[in-house]
Formats: sequence, structure tokens, C-alpha cells
Amino acid sequence: MTTPAPPGNSVELIIGGMTCASCANRVEKKLNRMEGVTATVNYATEKAKVTFDEGVSTDDLVATVEATGYTAALPTPPAADSPEPPDELKPLRERLITSIVLAVPVVALGMIPALQFDYWQWASLTLAAPVVTWAAWPFHKAAWVNLRHGATTMDTLVSLGVISAFLWSLYALFLGEAGRPGMTMPFTLIPSRGSGAEEIYLEVAAGVTTFLLAGRYFEGRAKRRSGAALQALLELGAKDVAVLRDGAEVRIPADQLAVGNQFVVRPGEKIATDGVIVTGSSAVDASMLTGESVPVEVSEGDAVVGATVNAGGRLVVRATRVGADTQLAQMARLVEDAQNGKAAVQRLADRISGVFVPIVIVLAFGTLAFWLGNGSPTEVAFTAAVAVLIIACPCALGLATPTALMVGTGRGAQLGILIKGPEVLESTRRVDTVVLDKTGTVTTGRMALVDVLLADGEDRAEVLRLAGALEHSSEHPIAQAIARGAADELGTLPTAEDFGNVEGLGVQGIVDGHAVLVGRTRLLAEWSQHLPEALAHAKEHAEAEGSTAVAVGWDGKARAVLVVADTVKPSSAEAIRQLKALGLRPVLLTGDNEAVAQKVAAEVGIDEVIAEVLPADKVDEVKKLQAEGRVVAMVGDGVNDAAALAQADLGLSMGTGSDVAIEASDLTLVRGDLRSAADAIRLSRRTLRTIKGNLFWAFAYNVAGLPLAAAGLLNPMLAGAAMAFSSVFVVSNSLRLRRFQPLTPGE
Repeated sequence: MTTPAPPGNSVELIIGGMTCASCANRVEKKLNRMEGVTATVNYATEKAKVTFDEGVSTDDLVATVEATGYTAALPTPPAADSPEPPDELKPLRERLITSIVLAVPVVALGMIPALQFDYWQWASLTLAAPVVTWAAWPFHKAAWVNLRHGATTMDTLVSLGVISAFLWSLYALFLGEAGRPGMTMPFTLIPSRGSGAEEIYLEVAAGVTTFLLAGRYFEGRAKRRSGAALQALLELGAKDVAVLRDGAEVRIPADQLAVGNQFVVRPGEKIATDGVIVTGSSAVDASMLTGESVPVEVSEGDAVVGATVNAGGRLVVRATRVGADTQLAQMARLVEDAQNGKAAVQRLADRISGVFVPIVIVLAFGTLAFWLGNGSPTEVAFTAAVAVLIIACPCALGLATPTALMVGTGRGAQLGILIKGPEVLESTRRVDTVVLDKTGTVTTGRMALVDVLLADGEDRAEVLRLAGALEHSSEHPIAQAIARGAADELGTLPTAEDFGNVEGLGVQGIVDGHAVLVGRTRLLAEWSQHLPEALAHAKEHAEAEGSTAVAVGWDGKARAVLVVADTVKPSSAEAIRQLKALGLRPVLLTGDNEAVAQKVAAEVGIDEVIAEVLPADKVDEVKKLQAEGRVVAMVGDGVNDAAALAQADLGLSMGTGSDVAIEASDLTLVRGDLRSAADAIRLSRRTLRTIKGNLFWAFAYNVAGLPLAAAGLLNPMLAGAAMAFSSVFVVSNSLRLRRFQPLTPGE
């Protein structure tokens, strides 16, 4: 039976049996040779991201991977009652412990002549044999599987080196002089020029196996830790939920929720899925998704996000998005896609590792032939050849990029920063200009009461009380801003009577026996309520700065002017300072008039302003900056920013914005705080630096080690230790990204 293609002809396969970057490179090549298939295989995540045309089935993909010598399977979502997954590292840990127990005496006997009692060499053989056979079996098995498919990998080098050292020891013990009673053998860092028939390499075979098993075990542990952030993100959601059915609460698994279901969230519980509050008010803690530590106040009609925690009262929520459509699932998908990608520099490393192993095998045989042809003892030639095999394993090359990506993107997810892919990292390094949309990015995007201008002798509290009460009955955004401002300052407002809306002019009504008017000056003038000259000038000044001014009057007299404006976010000025510190030149882009734009720019510290731009023309402004030779990052949140975000060299969308903007961007900032843009660029740059540092170490290690090994200046056991250390070093270096901290922690 042929498995049908999933929507979009894209699938993720779990690849089993890979032991190094060469394995991943082989699987990737085989898949990409299939007609209509494009694949990326990641060694660190052990997954393949595959896109394919019609006519190709997932069964074809799995068969191709299996024909290459590896296993492939489609990921299956864990069932609610599924048992704990087995410890994948347990078999490796058992082999490592056994190897350590048996190899330590072998190495000690081989390195310390004082411990070499009569027949010590035969005791070493007894202890080393299980290490070379059973403990090293994963290397031998993988080498054989690859050999059957006409390929060589890191395991080929390890298996060849270990078996060669062991077979030479058997030859020396049974057919040479090494098996005689009382034989002693000094240990040297640089191999001696003695007779090969008197030398055994059991400590090399056992020591190399132990070092490589230890390296692979700690590498596996570190890889698991590097993916822990994504796993934690996936596990954030609620496991069950209390659904309202016929007025009664029924607890069901969270994955059975459907759109439109109403469910109860009590204080301290997680919100099961994205939805809208039907009844109740509370504070919601979203720190696990956004990094924002201060709970957000919510009430009826407000949207809430799944996996956030209800910190206050009882809520009834109507589900609007479930399963893969929720914000949590989308975040996890973005992070996982990023971790499965490859940076351009890693593709180069993969190409090198793909041809590296056969070259090293040829080099090892060439080294053996050179020393033998030079008249050197067989022991010297053999030692050099084995050292070349072991020192050259390209594990660190394969781990350099994926481990740093896993840790960097995972840490970003914890801070509310979603990096779409490795190519984004290169963009952050080159960016020199950051274009900021004004509304919703630098400003709140929400009208607020910013000033109360009073006529002589008027009381501010009385103006706010009467105007706020009347505006509370209106649904106009400006009216709601005034009502909110009045309620925030005074608390409870009285109820308006005989409320009426005067189209295009304002509102009127009775509040506490006063006939109140709020709106344009023309509305007040129709009732012979004219603004005093000083108040009229103040109103004109406010409007000249781009604010909206609303006149207030009652009982036959104009009393005040209320100034409403889209306010700058409290964190925006600090964000601009942080962006400048990163060497970026901020540009404010807005459709508002020049006066409004200049006022906002001056408030936050932006020197360059592009104002009065139509939504459709934003992309042209980005193109103009790029034509000047600038590398542009764009930060926006609206539907009208999507094209500009896609055009920019680096697009950053505010997670509080539209889905279209988020889809078009390279980086998504889950918090609505502009400071996270600076943190995102810092984290991306640091991740890129870590990748390059890892690759430098991996290349430098091989470049420096190979000549020493070929020259006979490197003991094979030390070569094995150095090779294992290089992999552990690369992974450990990547794990340092877990300590990345934002410049300004969420408040």
C-alpha cells in the first residue's frame, strides 16, 4: 500500500542509524537523487526535511533511506497514555561502563612499566578482547553496513584503527616476541623506533574504543540537552481541560477540544488552547511563551493564548484555535524548522566530510607505504597509519552547526524570539539599517488620553468624570480612549442618560444633571459654547503635533480640551539605544503626517524619518534604501507591512501583529516589546559566531592533527582522546548559548 502524500508534499522523516556527519550526507545525497525530491538531513536532530512532487510517496522515501543502510519513519504524535520513551543512551552507557572497567587496567599496564608483571601482556589481552569486540561493536557494525553499500564513514576509520591495533597485537603475541615471559614495554608520547614484533597495541585498541564511546555518550547527552528547549516548549500545553456541556463541567484530554467549545480555567491552571474570554476577568502569566514576567490583565472579549497560566479569577474561554493552529504549535513548528535547516557554511562542511573519509583511508595507506618504503620499522609505519585513521574522524564538523542552531533557536523560543532558519543568522551579521513601522511597533497602536487642557477655574477631576462618563457610552476608539483614561485616574464613573451621537461631530447626554457635550468645537459652537482664546491656541498646538483634540463643555460653557494620541511604548526609546549600540541605523517609516512622525522620532531618538507613505509604497521605500547600498532589516506588525518584511534583507515581525506579517518575516518577536528586536539580533549574531567558532575548531583540529599523525609524532591512543574531545568541545561550546540573557529582562 502506498502512503498518500501529506498536504503540501512536505514531510519530516526520523532517520535511524546515523553515527556521523558522513552518514547524514549520504542519506541527503540519496534522497536528492530521486526525481522531484529535495531533502535536508540533520545529523544532530536525526531528522530529514523532505519536499517532493506528485507521484512520489512517503514509502518511496523510506525505501530509499533503507536502501542506503539506515532506517526511516514518519513521526507519530505520542498518545495521551503512552509509556515513558526508553532511554536511548542506556545501551551506549552500558558499553561505556564496561569498557572503562576493562580498559583502565589495560592502559595502566601499557603505560607504566613498573606494573608490568610476568605475563601482563596476556592479562591485557583477556581484558581488551571484550572491549575491542563487544564494546566497539557499534563502530564495527556501522562500518560493515556502510561497506556493504559501498560507502565509508567515521565508523570505518574507527573500526579500521581499532581492529588494526588489535590484530597487530595478536600477531606480536602469538607469532612475534611480545608473548615471551618477562617482556616489558615502555610508553612514549612519540612512538619509539623499536622492533614491531616486540610491541603490542592493546592499550591503543582498548583506550581508543573507550575514549570514542565516552565522546559519543557525552555528545548524545549534550545533543539531548541542546534540544531540551524545544521539548519544553512542546510540553507547555495543558494535558486536560474542563469543558462546559449542558452547564456542567466535563474533563477531557486537551487534544479533544474543538473550535467553539467553551471551557473553564481556574486560578493557577493553564489555558488549554487559544481562545476568547466569554466570562470572567483575571491576570494571565505568559512568561513561558513571551519571556514577559508581568501578568497581563484580561477580561470579557479579550483573546488569550494556550499554555499561558491563569493567575487570578475563574475564566470561561471559547476555543478559537486548536491543535496545530495554536500559537504554541506554530512557535514549536518554527523552531523545529529552524533547527532542521543548514547554514551555508555547514553545507560546505558537509561536502568536505562527504569526501574526507575515503581521502583519509588513502592517506593512511599512503603513510604506511611511505614509512615502509623509507626503510623504517614496521611498528613505526603501522603506528603512524593507525594514528592517521583515528585523528581524522570528522565528527566535530557534523556537529558544529546543528548543535549551535538547536541551542540558539531553543533559547530564543524561551525568550519569545522565533528564528525561522539558519540563513537568517547570516543576514543579522550584515544588516546596517533597521526600518521601524511606527504604529504598533514603536507606538502602542492604541489611542490613549495624553493631556487635559483646562479653561481658567475648571477642575480636572470634574472634567474627566463628566466627559469620561459620556464617552463610555460610545464605541468610537477616541471615545474609548477618553473613557479608559478617566476610569484609570478616577475609578468608577457615573452613568450617562439621554446619550446621543451627533454624526461626524461628537456625543451629547446628561451626566449627574449636567448637559454635557464632547466632540468637535463646531458641536459646542452650535450650543454657543466657544473655546476661550488660550484654550483654542492650545488645541491648535496639540493638533499641529499630530494629536487629536476633543472639546468638552456643559451647562452652556466650554470647559476643557482633551488630547488623545497613539502613545509611544515605554520601552521604545531604550530599544532604539540598544539597536544603535549594535551598529544599526534606525529609520522611522509611517503613513502619518510629517509632524506626527517627527514628534515620535524625537521622543525615541530616531534621526531619519520617512513619513506620509501609503501602505502599498512601504516596499518601495525599503527598495530605495537597498539601492543606496544598505542592508535593511524591517520591523513591523500589520498586514500592510508584509510585503516590506518580505522585501527586506531581514524581516522582524511583532508577534502581537497579523499572521500575514509573521509569515512574511524571518524573525518573530512574540512579545510586543521592541527591545526584543535588539535581543533577537544579538542572539542570532552570537549563534552565528558560535557556529563559526565550532567549524574553525573542527577544521583546525584535523589540519593540525593529520600531519603530526602522518609524521609518526602522535600516539594513536592520544589521537583517539583528542578526537573524542573535539566533538565534546564543539557541543559544549554550543551549550554556552543557553546562558544568553536579554539586555533588558521582561518586566
